[in-house]
Amino acid sequence: MTVKEFKDLPGFKDVNVKELESIGITDVNQLRDAVNDSDRSKDIIKTLSGVGPKTVENWKNVLAEGEQPSEPKPPTKAVKVRKSEPAEEEPAAEVVEAGAYIVHAKPELDSETVDALARRAVISGRRPAFKRQEWYRYRMLGEKWRRPKGIHSKMRRGFKRRPPMVEAGYRGPVKARGLHPSGFEEVMVYNADDLEGIDPKRQAARIGGTVGTRKRTAIENRAKELGIRVLNRMV
Repeated sequence: MTVKEFKDLPGFKDVNVKELESIGITDVNQLRDAVNDSDRSKDIIKTLSGVGPKTVENWKNVLAEGEQPSEPKPPTKAVKVRKSEPAEEEPAAEVVEAGAYIVHAKPELDSETVDALARRAVISGRRPAFKRQEWYRYRMLGEKWRRPKGIHSKMRRGFKRRPPMVEAGYRGPVKARGLHPSGFEEVMVYNADDLEGIDPKRQAARIGGTVGTRKRTAIENRAKELGIRVLNRMV
């Protein structure tokens, strides 16, 4: 089957329809042309909520092949119908979606940073898993990375058929270093007063792990008032 509607695409959300309309894409054919254009693909990644480079690449393949995506559709969300008390004229029933998706704030990024984030995602996908020397031989060592320092270590000397070591060549782009996958710069906060110096256009808050529930709730409420995104919300 061919892709006839946006909802047939894997990972596509209802909120993405209006976001696509904001950049001039109203049907599947226009989206097919956009994902094949590198500049417009960056606009899609920057504008759409929950859409990254891998999702755009998947859409490109699905639209090119004209096949129905193999990913199963998410189950239909339950709806609750609330009816008011009967009166002279009964009002229409109000439909409330349970667990409706909330669009998260996105940072204001330049084209270089958007491109760097996309390239970092590709580099991270092909980066090998760095494991400690002889991790498979002694269970007590664990898999956590430790640089080999033995004078006779063949892994340290870079012999063939030895596990890879951490080196500078595996690093990602400079513009994307230290940024959250969403593009925000993370700022640790421990109370509501720490939110005052955060720029909501390029920074997001991360609540410290030692903060209790009462203070965490106060931080989240204050962040909502200031329009600041909290990366590790309780709900």
